[in-house]
Amino acid sequence: MGLIAEAKSNRELIRNLTLREIRGKYKRTLLGQGWSLLNPIAQMAIYTLVFGFVLRAQPEPGDPSGLDIFALWVTCALLPWGMFANAVSTGMGSLVGNAGLVQKVYFPRWILVLANVAAAVATFLFELVVLTIAIMLFGGNPLLQLPLALIVILLLAMFSFGIALALSVITVYFRDTSHLMAIVMQIWFYATPIVYPIQLVQTNLADHPLILLIYRFNPMEQFVAAFRAIFYDNTWPSANNLLACLISAVVSLAIGAWIFRKLEGRVSEEL
Repeated sequence: MGLIAEAKSNRELIRNLTLREIRGKYKRTLLGQGWSLLNPIAQMAIYTLVFGFVLRAQPEPGDPSGLDIFALWVTCALLPWGMFANAVSTGMGSLVGNAGLVQKVYFPRWILVLANVAAAVATFLFELVVLTIAIMLFGGNPLLQLPLALIVILLLAMFSFGIALALSVITVYFRDTSHLMAIVMQIWFYATPIVYPIQLVQTNLADHPLILLIYRFNPMEQFVAAFRAIFYDNTWPSANNLLACLISAVVSLAIGAWIFRKLEGRVSEEL
């Protein structure tokens, strides 16, 4: 049975597990869901201070929005990265973290991973609503592009789900995976133009076209570019940009599902 057919037959379970993840994340905290806003706001403030004021990283103004606010520019990339990192980190530990449930009850194991990714997407949507309001207060207007934003969000969720699927089952067999991925994610963050403009990379690597080509193959660079085009520039991402996001999502999901199917057979015993 394919993933889509299994998802349809287990949609109530997916819904309940997703709600459990959303509610459990901020359970017994004073601010509750407010932490989903405070964390990116704190990151935005830090990166704006360091890269915007100290290091003077100056991105180009939004075209045609005219926005020229570093804090908004960096947040348009921080939020999708945060969703991706959150989905991968929580999805990666979903099987190990639910060992008792996996060993006692039979159900498609990948649903645990999907629930974590869906919870990350739900938080991301809440953050994007606040970001959209902030952008409009400063004169931008991304409302026309919002339908396309939903498609890009779906593609980013697929990309994240594929990676989380593979890592979740690998983590069962190799518990060092989570520690290794913590390092990989740090490197990946700074290898993506989130806190510095892509033009800076293009200028500095102009004499090294091969390195620049490898850099541009970073899938998250394409997703960040798409979100910035929609929310900061208030325009449509290029066709090549959207195609790169689509290919990244499909390839990630296909490889992740294949690895999961190959290794899930002995998950209960290994847990």
